[in-house]
Amino acid sequence: MADATTEQLQIRIHGDASQPTLIFLPGMHGDWTLIGSFRRALDNRVRFVEFTYPRTLTWSLDDYATAVEELLAANGITSGWLLGESFGSQIVWPMLAHGKIKVQGVILAGGFAKHPMRWLARFAERTAGYVSLRLLVKIIFGYAKIAKLRFRKSPETLAHIDEFVSRRTELDKQAATYRLHLVAQNDPSAVARQAQVPVFMLIGAIDPIVPWPWTRMWFRRNCPALCDCKIFWRADHNVLGTAANQSAKQVVKWMSSSV
Repeated sequence: MADATTEQLQIRIHGDASQPTLIFLPGMHGDWTLIGSFRRALDNRVRFVEFTYPRTLTWSLDDYATAVEELLAANGITSGWLLGESFGSQIVWPMLAHGKIKVQGVILAGGFAKHPMRWLARFAERTAGYVSLRLLVKIIFGYAKIAKLRFRKSPETLAHIDEFVSRRTELDKQAATYRLHLVAQNDPSAVARQAQVPVFMLIGAIDPIVPWPWTRMWFRRNCPALCDCKIFWRADHNVLGTAANQSAKQVVKWMSSSV
């Protein structure tokens, strides 16, 4: 699992070990900079564990899973719920297959098994490779202005938006493009079909990145462990950010009802 970059997988732990543990695996952007409003909405009802990925151009999804497992073990965390956001859902499945962490349940936030439109992931990968960093920065600064308006009532998220923008470097762009490649190649359907823990889905209805009607249909037909699916009609792909309070309430409810 050697990597040419100097960055390491990073972990932050919020809350007491006596609380139920929720392990957050971020999406394509790869860090915890957009999860502040959701963390606040949890209101200390769980122990919240969050990660920032290294900007690796070599790791497989299995490598991601192994690194997460090793860092959890190093911090004395041997069990918990997995919250996989978009790309993070692709790390959930090898973690289930490995069995190194006692997974009590899986929650997918804009997540999936095999991407319902793999051609879209391949197209995004090719397109991202041609987008210059200068153009990307302009797009991201535009997003930041919109985000500051949208999250003006969430000081936790506002405090991290500037960090989100500053992290978008050329290597970061390459790492995100590489993650798109991993998504386009991955098919963990067999693991999802054989899941032995409760599986739940959080969906933002305004989601062109992972079209949810196909994803929900696939899980209903192919994943016997699927227990519930909640759609927030005014939220987008970043459902944990755009429906933070509703998502947190639903996640805590699922965790509590499955004890």
